Amino acid sequence: MSRIHLILSVLLLCSGLWPGLAALVPATAPSVALAAQVDETALDDQVREIAKTLRCAICQTENIWESQSVLASQMRQIIRERLQQGESPEQIKAYFLSRYGDYILMKPRVRGWNWLIWGGPFVLLLIGGLLLYRTLFRWTAVPASTPEDNPLPLSESSKQRIEDELRAFDK
Repeated sequence: MSRIHLILSVLLLCSGLWPGLAALVPATAPSVALAAQVDETALDDQVREIAKTLRCAICQTENIWESQSVLASQMRQIIRERLQQGESPEQIKAYFLSRYGDYILMKPRVRGWNWLIWGGPFVLLLIGGLLLYRTLFRWTAVPASTPEDNPLPLSESSKQRIEDELRAFDK
């Protein structure tokens, strides 16, 4: 019977009807463990800030603060332990960088070949804009003179050939 009371208590709690229907559940029912309130300390804040800058090696698109993987949990624990030992956030990030490389950072550093990742799109956008400008300018540019305005003079042999072709065409 106590199992039924536990299930009923959980259902009432989840449905939001707990305050109004609490009197219906006998006092002998086992108590439901409610989520404990977490008292965040300055250490927890530092752990969260550092963990948000490091990528989970398993999830790959989540930082280790948001990831639910076991590895992310272990990494958060390492961060907490190292902060308690007095290491700075930079030293902790350097530790993870030495083990996992630049990939572990959610925001890659701008050094070496990584500058291509940061500057490449802007350079390509600039080059594309210049090519577009040049192409549009050529399309809309008015030529200085057209061949119809200034025809080249024909030689006598060319005039004679044209006359012969026109006569042959009329026949």
